[in-house]
This record gives sequence, C-alpha cells and structure tokens, in this order.
Amino acid sequence: MSIHRILVADDEESIRWVLSKALSKKGLQVDLADSGSAAQELLRSNAYDLAILDIKMPGITGLELLRNIRETSPQTLVVIMTAESSMENAVEAMKSGAYDYVTKPFDLNAIDAVILKAQKASEVSDEVHRLKSELQGQYQLDRSIIGHSQEMQHVYKIVGKTAPSDITVLITGESGTGKELVARAIHYNSPRLGKPFIALNCAAIPRELLESELFGHEKGAFTDAKERRAGKFEQAEGGTLFLDEIGDMPLELQAKLLRVLQEKEITRTGGSNTIPVDVRIIAATNQDLEEKVHSKSFREDLYYRLNVVPVPLPPLRKRQADIPLLVDFFISRANEELDMEVEGCTERAMQLLTSYDWPGNVRQLENAIRRAVLLSADKALTPEDFPDLTGDTGSRESDTSLENLIAGKLHSSFAQMDINDLDDLYNMVLHQMERPLISIILEKTRGNQVRTAEILGINRNTLRKKIQTLEIDIKKN
Repeated sequence: MSIHRILVADDEESIRWVLSKALSKKGLQVDLADSGSAAQELLRSNAYDLAILDIKMPGITGLELLRNIRETSPQTLVVIMTAESSMENAVEAMKSGAYDYVTKPFDLNAIDAVILKAQKASEVSDEVHRLKSELQGQYQLDRSIIGHSQEMQHVYKIVGKTAPSDITVLITGESGTGKELVARAIHYNSPRLGKPFIALNCAAIPRELLESELFGHEKGAFTDAKERRAGKFEQAEGGTLFLDEIGDMPLELQAKLLRVLQEKEITRTGGSNTIPVDVRIIAATNQDLEEKVHSKSFREDLYYRLNVVPVPLPPLRKRQADIPLLVDFFISRANEELDMEVEGCTERAMQLLTSYDWPGNVRQLENAIRRAVLLSADKALTPEDFPDLTGDTGSRESDTSLENLIAGKLHSSFAQMDINDLDDLYNMVLHQMERPLISIILEKTRGNQVRTAEILGINRNTLRKKIQTLEIDIKKN
C-alpha cells in the first residue's frame, strides 16, 4: 500500500483549501470533510491510505474519529492537526494510535515531510507484509511438508488445528522424519508469525551449559560468564521456542522448565530477579517418553504439560507412497542449489528408492538424492547412482560403497608392488586421488571454480593452487 488517497477533515475552509491544493499537485486524490460527521460518512464508503484530521471539530472530534479508524481501518495512517501544542494533546493523539501530529499554523513543508515519512512507513509496512506472506507461503503444509499419504493427511489436520492457538505441542518420530519442519510450519502459520522461531537441540548441548542456554546467565554466574547473556527463552520472546530431543534434558533442568511453563517467567543463572516471558513451546523427541516416565528418567508432570497435543510423525517406510513425490521435490531442489539439470529417475531407480527401508527417513532420502544429482552423468538417475542401496538394502554400508571401492583398488595396486621400497606413500595416494576428484567436480560444475571449492569444502585459492600443481586442464571441464 502506497499513499494514493487522502482524507482531510477540518471545519476551517481555508485549511481544507490549502491542503487540497498542495496535495493534489503531488498527484494525490484528496477528499474533504468539514466536520467529524461528514468525515465518518466518507470513511464508511471509501478506503483511505492517510487521514489528516483536526483534533477539534463540531460533533465528532478528531480523536474520536482516530479511535474509530483504528478499529475499522487499521491500515489507514492518521495525522492529527491541533492548534494547541500542548503535551496533553500530543500524548492523547499518540496513545490513541495517531501516526503523527502537526500544530497550526503549519508550514506546507511540514506537511510534505509528514507525507514523505508516511509514504516510507507505508512501503516498510508493505515489505513486512510481503515477507510475512513469503514466510507463511514457504511453510505452508502443502509446500514444506511433502506427502499425500493417509498418514501425512492426519499430521496436516493436527497441525492445521493447533497452529492458530498457543497450545503446547509434542512432536514425536524417528530421526530424520522432519520434526523441526513441522514445528516451523506450526509457527509460520500461527499469530506469532513475524516473531522469532528459536530452536534448541537439548542433546547437542553439554549438561552443564544447557541451563545457561535456556535461561541465560548474569555476569560472573560461573567462570566463563564475563557478561550478561540472554537465553533462548528471552531470544524467543513473543515467538516460538522449539525444544528438540527433549527426552535428553537432565531431570534437574526438567523441574525448572516445568516451572517456566507454569509461571511464564524465568530467572537467569546466577540471578535473582524473575523475568516474564511470552513464548510458545513446541517440543520434539525420537524417544518413548512414556517409557522414560516409567523408568523415572523423565518427569511425569512435565510430560503431561508438554503432551497437550501429540503430533506423531510416521517413518518413511510407513508411507512409501510418498517417496516419488519426495524424490521429485528433492531433485528439483538439488538442481537449483547445485546448478544441475537432472530431469528425474528411471523406472528401475524409482523402484529401488521405493523398496528401500530408509532407516534415516526423509533426511537420508534427501542426502541420497543430492549426492546422486551431483555425481550423475545422465539426465535421469539410475540405480547405479545409488551405490549404497544396490547391495544389502537393510544396511547403510554396502560392498559398492565408495570407501570399499577405494579399498579394493588399493589392495589390487599394492599387490603388484613392494610397498617397503616406497617413500611418501600417503602423499602419493592422495595426489592420485585428488586429480580425478577435482576434475570430476569441475566437470559437474561446468568449470565453476567457486562452486567447486564450496562442494569440496576447500578455499578458492587452495583449489587454484591444486589445479596448477596437479596440472588439471580446466578447459576440458
């Protein structure tokens, strides 16, 4: 929304005339009202980007109109005009939701400045709205979470019902099933959109540091606490805190988390003051929390406080009908990220992918597709592009894994020579492996050295030196 149409309401004809002439010259559409009642009628039948209202008019005052506009047309910016430049008028106008106010008599330059500021504010508002829409669109259930199976339809229904509220959600499922993705979908489809989404993996933080990560600490709270630090609860203020792997949280910390959920306030480590927090909690685990409750390793009261709405995510092997959709989605994403042009899978490759057990679930499938897209020499992926799956499909290691292929080749080579007569064997082998590896990746990236360095995980200058040292002909790549 940019500033196009303006309402000017003032009982002084001269004010209306001056503003109408000045604003019309700027190409703005201006409607005039000589009283609060007349302005109210115009507001009922028209949409305005900006309203300039006199604070005192016969009948309905400018402040009354302002309050009405805030309720019925909150997107309309309001500027209040007053002949009394008292603090009381200014404070009352701003408290009621005015965007700005000007005092009479005013210079037209002051009005120009207000219009310009309002225009910029409107553009910022539009950008914020656009970004919110993009975020919401990015995490719509039909875009971010792929699957049409009955199991996933059940997940969609639960997420759709829980997203608009502040109810606590517990997402359960094996590693790699997309628990954080579901948590983000809940957040970005909730009224907390635009506020922080903070994720914390409770299993990835050492026990002695987890409390400080959650609640923050005061300066001097422990040896390395050289300054005050806000924790995840404070960082997530107004938004959502996603506690992944909640089953790994120590018992003593579970008691403190329970108190926060009950009291909605925290105390920093080493501090004494309580800090109110407004945060929605979404927790996730790949463990059986009920079993942990029975074994006394997870608090029963915290479990019931978290498990208000359970969202169980099925493993990929339980929704094999979704695999073709996921494969197409991951190929498209990998093409975009890696600048490749793979068009899909052969029928045999798809049969292999849909029949595999996928112990690592969706995350393992995505990684397999990315690797295949990067290294495939064909437009369509074949079973040969998935060497880890073509052997024992129940195992993550297969006889055709890259490591085993290299080991076999080395055994074969060393069988033909006496390694006791060799010096610097380590560097010699690495040298021979580096050249084809770099050449292949350069070929895949069409000679893009920046992208090649990123894929190999080395510095751009390091890559350039290796190309020179190994005498790699980049013109052929």
